[in-house]
Amino acid sequence: MSIGQIFDDVQRSSVGHKSLIKRLKRLEGIPEFDEDIKQCIFRLLEVAKAEAAGNRLVKFLTLYMQDADASSPTTSAILLALLPYLSAKDKTARYRATQIVSQILGVLSAIDDELYGAIRNELIRRLHDKVPAIRLEAVTALGRLVESEMDDNPDEKDSDSDSDYEAGLLEKLLDVLQNDSNADVRRALLLNLPITPTTLPYLLERARDRDAPTRRALYSRLLPKLGDFRHLSLSMREKLLRWGLRDRDEKVRQATARLFSERWIEDCANTKDHANETQLDGEQQSEQPEKPIAEASIPALLELLERIDIMNSGAEHGVGLDAMREFWASRPDYVDAVNFEDDFWDNLTAESAFMARTFIECCQQDPATQAKLEDKMPEVTRIGFYLQKNLNNLLDTIRAINDGTRPDDDQVDQEFIVEQLLHIAHHLDYTDEIGRRKMFSLLRDAISVAELPEESTRLAVEALRLVCNADAAGEREFTAVILEAIAEVHDTITPSEPEVPDNEEDSFVSARSEVSSEPASDTTPTRTNPNAANVPKQRKASSGKPKPTTEEEEAKALKEIVINLKCLHIAQSMLQNVTGNLQSNIHLESLLNNLVIPAVRSYEIPVRERGVLCLGLCCMLEPKLAEENAPLFVHCLARGNEGLQVMCVKILCDVLLSRGRSSASEDAALDLAPFVKGLRSEYGEVQSTAAGSLGKLMLCGFYSGNEAVFDEACEVAIGENAKGAELLSKVRAAVQVEAAQEAAVVAGADGDAGAAVAAPEKRQKSSSKRVSAESRVE
Repeated sequence: MSIGQIFDDVQRSSVGHKSLIKRLKRLEGIPEFDEDIKQCIFRLLEVAKAEAAGNRLVKFLTLYMQDADASSPTTSAILLALLPYLSAKDKTARYRATQIVSQILGVLSAIDDELYGAIRNELIRRLHDKVPAIRLEAVTALGRLVESEMDDNPDEKDSDSDSDYEAGLLEKLLDVLQNDSNADVRRALLLNLPITPTTLPYLLERARDRDAPTRRALYSRLLPKLGDFRHLSLSMREKLLRWGLRDRDEKVRQATARLFSERWIEDCANTKDHANETQLDGEQQSEQPEKPIAEASIPALLELLERIDIMNSGAEHGVGLDAMREFWASRPDYVDAVNFEDDFWDNLTAESAFMARTFIECCQQDPATQAKLEDKMPEVTRIGFYLQKNLNNLLDTIRAINDGTRPDDDQVDQEFIVEQLLHIAHHLDYTDEIGRRKMFSLLRDAISVAELPEESTRLAVEALRLVCNADAAGEREFTAVILEAIAEVHDTITPSEPEVPDNEEDSFVSARSEVSSEPASDTTPTRTNPNAANVPKQRKASSGKPKPTTEEEEAKALKEIVINLKCLHIAQSMLQNVTGNLQSNIHLESLLNNLVIPAVRSYEIPVRERGVLCLGLCCMLEPKLAEENAPLFVHCLARGNEGLQVMCVKILCDVLLSRGRSSASEDAALDLAPFVKGLRSEYGEVQSTAAGSLGKLMLCGFYSGNEAVFDEACEVAIGENAKGAELLSKVRAAVQVEAAQEAAVVAGADGDAGAAVAAPEKRQKSSSKRVSAESRVE
C-alpha cells in the first residue's frame, strides 16, 4: 500500500488508524518518503475547517508523530514545510497549518532549537490573526511552549536571557487572555496556561468573564485541578464564592456549589493527606487522582467556615449564607452528622454558631429535614439560657474593653455569636409558653441595655416581635415594651441628681445643641420626677460645687448624642416591624411626639438624620402624616448632605408605593419634582437613587395616566447625564411595550365588554406583583 492509499483510507473513517500507522512506518525507509508525506499534507491545507475528512487526517498525523522520534528528519521536514503556510494569505491554509503545528508540538518531547525559535515566532504572530479559529490553535500551541520553557528554566528569576525570553511570551499570552474578543480563545488559554503565582491572578480573573462557559470552566475544571483551595488567599476565596454563587448563569452557580460542597470540604476533611503537600511555589501542581469521599466531619466543616472568614462573609448579605444553603442541600451526610448536645452550646465559636444558624434555617425550608431538626434542637427555654449566657459574655467583654483590660478582637467574636443566636431565635417555636416567657423577658432586658451593639439590638427587636402575638394586641404589647426599653436607655443620660434650670422641664429626649436657645417643643412631654419637691433643695446644696470643665461638658454632650442615636435606632427597628395605624396605637404616637420630632429638630447632624429616617417610617403608617411632612423631606433633599438626600428620595418613593396607585389624583398629575431635583443633584448616589425610584414607580403602575411627567423626568435624566439614566430609559421602554401589548389585547376583543373590564384588572394585578415586599425605608 502506497502513502497516498494510506492517506486516502484515513479520510474515510477513524477506525483502523493504528493499523494504518504501522503500515506507514514500514514505508519510512523508501526513497521520497518525506516528499510524499509533505505532498499529502499540502493537499490537506486546502481542506476547509468543517470537513470531517480533514480533521481525521490531522488526528492521524498527530498519532503518527506521537510515536516518531523528535529529531527524525521526517518530523523536522514536516514542520519546516509548514512554516511558510503559517502566514499564508488564504485563511484555510493558515488555519490548517497552525492546527497541524499545534497538534505536533503537543506530542513531541523535544525539538531542534533553531526550528523551535522559528515556529515560536510565527505562532506569536498568529495571536493577532483576524480569524478566531487560527488564534485558538496558536494559543493552544503557545500555552504548551511556555509551560515547557518554565520546566526547562525552573529558576527563571535568577536567569537573564532565558527569563526575558519566557516572560515575553507569557506576557503576550496573558494579554490575549484578558483582551481577546473570542471566548473560545480565552477559554483555551485558561485551561492551557501553567498555574503559577504569576499567572494565577490572571486565571482567576476569568470568574468575571463575560462568557458563561468560560466562567463555568474556571469553577468546574481549573479550580479542581488547582489542588488544595487553602493555597488561595483569603480574599480570593471569598471573591470566588461570591462571584460564582451569585452568577447570572445557573450552570456557573451549580459548578461553584459543587466546588464548595464537594472539593473544598474534602480538602479540609483530608487534612492529614495535605500535610505532606508542598504549597504552590511556582510550579504547576500535577492533577491528583480522585480521592475517595471522606466521611462527614463536623470539625472539617468548621475549618472550612474559618477558611472563608465566616465572620465577614456570614454577615447579612454575605456569601456565606448562600454557600451553606447549597452545602446543606447537597450533603445529606453532613445533615445527619450534626449533633446539638450541651457541649456544643457551651463551647460556641463563631464558626459553630454560624453552622447551627444556617442548619436550622435550611432545615426549616425543606420539609424532608424538618423532622430531623426537631429531633436535634433543644427546647426554647434552653436556647434562651444559652443566649443569656452569651449576651452576658458580650456585655462583660464590651465593658472590659471600655476599661482597657481586653482587646477589641474579643468583642467581634462574641458579637458575632450573639447575632447568630438571635437569628436562631427568629426560627423557634414559641407555642411553648414557658420558653416564650423566658425569651420575652430576656429580649426585653437586652434591648434596654445601652451598650448592646446596634446589629444585635435590631435582631433582638425583630425576635421580640415574633415572641409577641401577631395580632393588633400583640403589636401594642410589642410597642409598649420597646418604649419602656427606650426610656431606660435614655435614662442613662440623666444623672441621679439632675441639675436643670427652674424654668426648664426634664424632656424625654434632649436632642438640642448646647448653644441652642430654641425652646423645647410643645409636643415634648415631661417625665414625672418622684423627687420633684426636693429639687430646689438639691440645687442649693450643690451650688457650692465647682463648675464642670470643658472636657467634662464635651464628654457629656457626646454621651448624650450617642444615647439619643441608640434610642432612635431602637425606634427605627421597632417601626420596621409594625404595620398598624399610627393614630390607633398610643405608644407609636407617643414615640413620634416625644422622640422622633425632637430628633428632627436637633442641631446635631447624626441625630437629625436618624430622626428623619424614623419620621419617614412613621409616614408609612399614617398617610396624613406623610402629606404634612412631604415639604420637610423636599427641603432636606434640597439642603441636606448626600446621605440625607439619598434617604429623603427613598422616603418619598416608599411613601408613594405604600399608598398605591390611588395616591395619584385623577385630576392632577403625579408630582415628580423631588425626583427630578434628585436627578439634577451634584451627587452621583442621589442621581442613581432618584433614577431607581422613578423606575420602581413606573414598574408599579404609576406610569399609566402620568406619561407626560415621567417622560419629562426621563428626558431630564438623559440631558443631565445622570447616573442610572440608561437603566431608567430601558424601564420606560419596557413599560411602554407592556402597555401597548395590553392595549392590543383589549382592542382585539371585538368590543367584548367583559374583556374591556378585565384589562384594567389585569394591569392592576400585574402591577401589584411587581411591588416589592420591602416597602419600608432602609
